[in-house]
This record gives sequence, structure tokens and C-alpha cells, in this order.
Amino acid sequence: MGKLKGMVPFLTEDEIQELVGGLARTIEREYEGRDLVLICPLKGSVLFCADLMRKINLPLIVDFVQLTSPKGESVRILKDLTINIFQKDVVIVEEIIDAGRTLSFLRDRILASHPASLKIVALLDKPARRELPIQPDYVGRTIDDRYLIGYGLDSEEIGRNYRDIYNFAQ
Repeated sequence: MGKLKGMVPFLTEDEIQELVGGLARTIEREYEGRDLVLICPLKGSVLFCADLMRKINLPLIVDFVQLTSPKGESVRILKDLTINIFQKDVVIVEEIIDAGRTLSFLRDRILASHPASLKIVALLDKPARRELPIQPDYVGRTIDDRYLIGYGLDSEEIGRNYRDIYNFAQ
């Protein structure tokens, strides 16, 4: 598969799957016997969510949202939840958390629907870029400030399909 110039390997497919498996086991232990709903923000989290839900050995429901937050503009909902999450245990599935503006908006939107609980799982957490005080409850790996592509992460919509994650030197 052709890669973009300036890409340096960061996480291999095997390393990613090891992180996903560990997160799945943690979530399984916490949500045994409960009504679990995974919320997948499109487009970036779709690969992580698909892998995570297949590794969680519990009954669960998945729903998708799509938000946009162009620089300097407020967050807008392009696709909202389609299921009722009232009194359900909800986990937002994020491939990466950086500034936190969109995730903060989504968290507040979900809390307005009165779930039984709300937690956030992130494959990657980049706290150096945080603009709002939001923290994931489950983290695969905390990373420094770097630009990544692959496994759902993109550069102008290119690279989401890469099996590995690459550091992209702009």
C-alpha cells in the first residue's frame, strides 16, 4: 500500500491489537451484567471501535455519531445518536484525544440524555494538546505531541485505512 512521504512507523498492527485487547478486558470486567452502549464518533474511531467491540465478550449495542468542529467555529452534529441511552452504561470510543473540544461537546450531549454512567475509552491520549479539561477513563497509550496517521487517523482523509499508525512529519 502506498504511503505518504515523511511517514515513520509509530505503532504496528500487532501493538495496536495488544492495546485494544487490554482495553477490552478492562471494560469487560467493569461492565459484566450491565447494559453497555458503545458510541463511535465517525470517521476516525470506526476501526478502533470495530476491533474493540469484537474483543469485548459481553452483549452490547453500538451507535454512531458524526460531529464537526472547523477551526474557530463551534461544534456541530452531522449525525446524531439513533438509540435511546437513558439509564444505559455508555462508553465513548475515541481513537485519539487531543484538544478535546469535540469530545467535550459529545460528552455534554450524551449526559443530557441521562445515561446510567458515561466513560471514555481512548486508544491514544495526547494531553499536551488539551484545550479543555477532559480526561479519558481508559487509555491504551499516552503519547507526546506528534501528528499521526493510520488506523482511523488521517491526513486530509488519506491514511485512515493503514493497518499501522505512523508519525507523520509535516
